[in-house]
Amino acid sequence: MRRDFTDLELLRELEPVAEQNVNRHFGVAKDWNPHDYIPWSQGRNYMTLGGQDWDPAQSRLSETARVALLTNLLTEDNLPSYHREIAMNFSMDGPWGTWVNRWTAEENRHGIAIRDYLVVTRAVDPVQLEKLRIEQMARGFSPGQNGQGKAGLFFAESLFDSVVYVTFQELATRVSHRNTGRACAEPVADELLKRISTDENLHMIFYRNMVEAGLEIAPNQAMRAVHKVLDNFKMPGYTIPGFRRHAVTIATGGVYDPQLHLDEVVMPVLRRWRIFERDDFDGEGEALREDLARIIDELKATATKFREVKAKYLEREARRTERRAAKVAM
Repeated sequence: MRRDFTDLELLRELEPVAEQNVNRHFGVAKDWNPHDYIPWSQGRNYMTLGGQDWDPAQSRLSETARVALLTNLLTEDNLPSYHREIAMNFSMDGPWGTWVNRWTAEENRHGIAIRDYLVVTRAVDPVQLEKLRIEQMARGFSPGQNGQGKAGLFFAESLFDSVVYVTFQELATRVSHRNTGRACAEPVADELLKRISTDENLHMIFYRNMVEAGLEIAPNQAMRAVHKVLDNFKMPGYTIPGFRRHAVTIATGGVYDPQLHLDEVVMPVLRRWRIFERDDFDGEGEALREDLARIIDELKATATKFREVKAKYLEREARRTERRAAKVAM
């Protein structure tokens, strides 16, 4: 029976892979400036400086786009908590520390750019946005919290737990940002979110490659983390006030839903890691791999149920629109 590596041993074993992937990231990542993606000419003063405060009529985005942008921004706002979690589970020494700081710097500009866009274009209420930012950051974040900032089902107890979680989370965030850009139906927002989603994809590749290397070193131990994360996965935005309500709007709007989670996040990563083809699991690792079938079946069932609920919701909305149009025509 294989023994588990300690996190310190894993950090040492994986350090050459981390260095290789940090260098790879530096070679392919393209720097960009948040200010280049903001339509500054649309900006004007708010009341404090003699202008006009926000009014809902000023927003030109759909409800789906507004909610998705707000949720994405509040998720990005918790960066200090994410930095702490990754720094605690990784290391601030050598290539690990180089990655943690670089990743944090790149993630920080996502929040800067989205907030500037929302405030300049008056897409959302900036006063409410600031209140939500304070509340969200005060709650903090840990993969082991529930929506009230208390311990939940999943605990990032190891390096593998952390790096597996962020692999799926970064890819999910990329999908969400990209689809939010499309939902905005506005070229500046679309280009901005396309740029952000490219960053998220490169971040995902770093973490995905680390897990891939970890599977070669300690397959059973890595498999335990994969199973644990997928069986209890939640997006980091679940601590946002009103997240469940926002998630429904985002899902019915086609930005991120259970089917997208399964088809564009879970399965591509599992295929990349060759989870169902590997022959180096034994004992617990093999049992956990077999149990992934249950998790995937549950995700499929959730996706099917959601499609049915969404279809009924859209039918109701279509009837309401028809009735409102008929009243206007009378």
